Amino acid sequence: MAFTQSLKTQDAKFESLKLSRTVVDDVVCYSRCLDSVAEKNPILVLIHGYPQSAYKWRHLIPLLPPDSPLFVPDQPGYGGSAPIPSNDKFTIGNALLTALKSQVKSGSSSKIPIVLIGHDRGARIAHRLAVTSHPSFTIHGICLVDIVPTSTQWHHSSSPAKTAKEVTGYFHWPFLANVELATRMIAAYGGAKWCKEMILAWAGSNPTGLSKLQADNSLDVYGGFFESADVVKATCEDYRHGATTDLEAQERDQAEGRKIGVPLLLLYGKDFIGKRYDFGEVWREWVNGGVRVTDHGLGGGIGHFGVEEAPEECARVIGEWLGGLDGEV
Repeated sequence: MAFTQSLKTQDAKFESLKLSRTVVDDVVCYSRCLDSVAEKNPILVLIHGYPQSAYKWRHLIPLLPPDSPLFVPDQPGYGGSAPIPSNDKFTIGNALLTALKSQVKSGSSSKIPIVLIGHDRGARIAHRLAVTSHPSFTIHGICLVDIVPTSTQWHHSSSPAKTAKEVTGYFHWPFLANVELATRMIAAYGGAKWCKEMILAWAGSNPTGLSKLQADNSLDVYGGFFESADVVKATCEDYRHGATTDLEAQERDQAEGRKIGVPLLLLYGKDFIGKRYDFGEVWREWVNGGVRVTDHGLGGGIGHFGVEEAPEECARVIGEWLGGLDGEV
């Protein structure tokens, strides 16, 4: 019942934002203006992360340019979308793009222009797609919210120079990657309770930001989805691939010179992950020379969920960055 209510609440919210709901190959998608896509009006593809759903974009959507085509899916295995056999970032990303392609009616042979905006695991999907060739799409830019590369994260956490306190902050990475153990323990603890506690643990300290994060009964929506055993297992599989398949793919990319070749926007909590990494320095080796990289730290105690905690600031920065994309790709 909790899962069903979460989906109803999410559907109603997106309907109020004038987005249409479709289900393509069991992927729940919300969209608008897909018939108005053009080279100078690319589709903004918003990809959520763990342990959330497309609902996380509810504050940002009304603040984006009203004529921008939007595609806002639940990742397979998250929210209302059914799981698929493999949760590696390449397969998940292709599933999302396949769902998008089926909804875009193009009368020409030209590629569909898109901009990828991802948070957390969704940002890792965007990163994966950005270094991969796609016969049907042209990526004009990517915005990665609150992540460093997967490879960097694992190597950083294993460094003996790092404090135990810092490493334990990422305990969920190896925990969730042990799928059989993690699924049983989360089920015993309670999926909704686990989900809510993790979100609050990773959120910032700004009272206004925390209020916005929890607005619209968001914790109940996310928690309700986590009452589904399928969601818990699929999301753990996501992390298992993050510790194996995805990590190996990133290391191959770096060795073979496949780097981000389109304008990159980095958004992150300056007082949290921004204190652990120099974002400009960390991402330098992952981007081709000459590519514009914009980084913006969200201050004032804004945490991991910046798009929900500080939507106005995020929308302003994203809007300015989008305005500068013309002619760059």
